[in-house]
Amino acid sequence: MLHILKARLHQKYRTFPFPQQQPVLSQRYTGRPIIKTEGCVPDCSACAAVCPAGAISRSNEGRPIIDLGRCILCRACESACTAGLINFSSEFSMSVSKREDLIVKNDQFRVSDGLTDELKSLFGHSLKLRQVSAGGCNACEADCNVLSTPTFDLARFGIQFVASPRHADGLLVTGPVTQNMKLALLKTYDALPSPKIVIATGACAISGGLFRGNPEVNNGLSDILPVDLYIPGCPPNPWTILDGMLRLLGRI
Repeated sequence: MLHILKARLHQKYRTFPFPQQQPVLSQRYTGRPIIKTEGCVPDCSACAAVCPAGAISRSNEGRPIIDLGRCILCRACESACTAGLINFSSEFSMSVSKREDLIVKNDQFRVSDGLTDELKSLFGHSLKLRQVSAGGCNACEADCNVLSTPTFDLARFGIQFVASPRHADGLLVTGPVTQNMKLALLKTYDALPSPKIVIATGACAISGGLFRGNPEVNNGLSDILPVDLYIPGCPPNPWTILDGMLRLLGRI
């Protein structure tokens, strides 16, 4: 017992005091993109040409538009833009309540405004989630799993992953929803007691990501289940996931 206590004192308190204090992320971290509204070269499509996910289009004025629901944050467009219009910030708060809020046109961005007051009263202090990997590569799944470690300590907010949908308040879905997982996903959703919420985590779950348009995937959740929270990224940073969950519950 003394050895255990000595080891515990040596380790000290490892849980980061989020959201009271903001985490310091690596300089290599790629966060929310910011687009300048002036200076685009006419008829230039270099940014769209290098985007592997087809996430970039052009506005009527000719400015680039990034669909953050499809973007994999590879920064290829930032390097290709000779005018320097596209810059990726270190901002990790990127979760939204509506799919259209993931369309980035300038330096403005609307994060999730959370659930309705009725649902916040139900889930605000205790939220149980069933995680479904609908054909994911395990990157998003890994960043969800790490939330249970001492650094993040998801359980201190009353949020936990459970084994059965019968014990869950909502689904957290990763992956592009492959054809062979669609039925399992729908059955899991039907097994949830009402009211229930759905969280789409990662570019694949939101839009199909790099697999969008493949006949073996369903391009994410948008046309399959009603989504209450979209968490973009490939994969989303654990802080982005945690921030989105807390905003959903009105804890931030």
